Amino acid sequence: MIATEIQNNTAQYLMNTYTRLPLTVERGQGCLLYDAEGRDYLDCVAGIAVNILGHAHPDIVEAISRQARQLIHTSNLFYTEPQAQLAKRLVTHSFADKVFLCNSGTEANEAAIKLARRHAQNTFGPERYEILTMLNSFHGRTLASLTATGQPALQKGFGPLVPGFRYIPFNDMEALEASLTPQTAAIMLEPIQAEGGVVVADSHYLKKLRTICTERKIILIFDEVQTGMGRTGTLFAYEQFGIQPDIMTLAKGLGGGVPIGACLATDTVAAAFEPGTHASTFGGNPLACAAALKVLNLLLEGGKLEQGRVAGEYLAKGLTTLSKKFSCIREVRGMGLLQGLELSIDGKPLVMKCLERRVIINCTMGRVLRFMPPFIISNTQIDRLLHVLSDVLSKQQ
Repeated sequence: MIATEIQNNTAQYLMNTYTRLPLTVERGQGCLLYDAEGRDYLDCVAGIAVNILGHAHPDIVEAISRQARQLIHTSNLFYTEPQAQLAKRLVTHSFADKVFLCNSGTEANEAAIKLARRHAQNTFGPERYEILTMLNSFHGRTLASLTATGQPALQKGFGPLVPGFRYIPFNDMEALEASLTPQTAAIMLEPIQAEGGVVVADSHYLKKLRTICTERKIILIFDEVQTGMGRTGTLFAYEQFGIQPDIMTLAKGLGGGVPIGACLATDTVAAAFEPGTHASTFGGNPLACAAALKVLNLLLEGGKLEQGRVAGEYLAKGLTTLSKKFSCIREVRGMGLLQGLELSIDGKPLVMKCLERRVIINCTMGRVLRFMPPFIISNTQIDRLLHVLSDVLSKQQ
């Protein structure tokens, strides 16, 4: 099927929920995507931070194929080895004691919200239900996760939203302390507001927040859907701030491209979930768990976590060099292979200019170019990105 026909069918038969780039992808290999004409595109978005080990990684393909031949899905009324092994692996390498498996980041955040509220109400009573989240945060598109998202533009037209949420400025301790009430059950935030413009949490802010939550018995939830699984240079971003949350959510890179999400929690908090309180038909199915186990193995024992950390340092250095060259770059910020360039000009046209040069990047919040390539990206490929960015930016001066 030719690219034009595919695009026409998409426009005719799919709901209009995405602003799509004019590129029809036929296949992927490593850090490259290929169109129907066989042209390669350097993928510095990686399925929005999903394909952390690139496209068609042979070990992941083999793990999926092997599991598909054995058992793709069965009900969570039964035990399966891949699910148990994945949960054990996640617990072993994190602060958590228990895991709930689902299918996406939104579902993981929904589970976190329900778990925090149920724990708080079991412990303190029904008046303890409120959840504080951050302005410019992003936690998903289903109704509760959309309500948790601190972006009014995304919520427009979907009211009434779920009650019991309030929003406070990110990295503002004075505002946070002023917002606490006896009803506050949990505080939910991203260590890096990726969709919000690649804004990194202040380390002192997070440490003070952890202290407050402990003293007031408030649940601290970290949404690591985008920052988790090595994206920032460590397996989880919280490791770099010297604190631990009570609940953490994961998805995106966890399955290396296969849909899977996870909500991790301490024993004390996780005990609020009992049979019948939460569930997922497809969550933790053998196929997705087999993929996630292979991803974790490649990160922890196959050297890919370290490879991504080194690549992140190289990318950040290159972007910093660009910022000294072009006055339209206001700031370089991020951690690991989640980097952003804040511009003084509209960033969306630059995304298109890069696409014309067969480099795929992303723009968020209008003026922040976001880079989240696979961990296996080479210095040569990063140089290709930097060269194209330099050429495109030079025409904006």
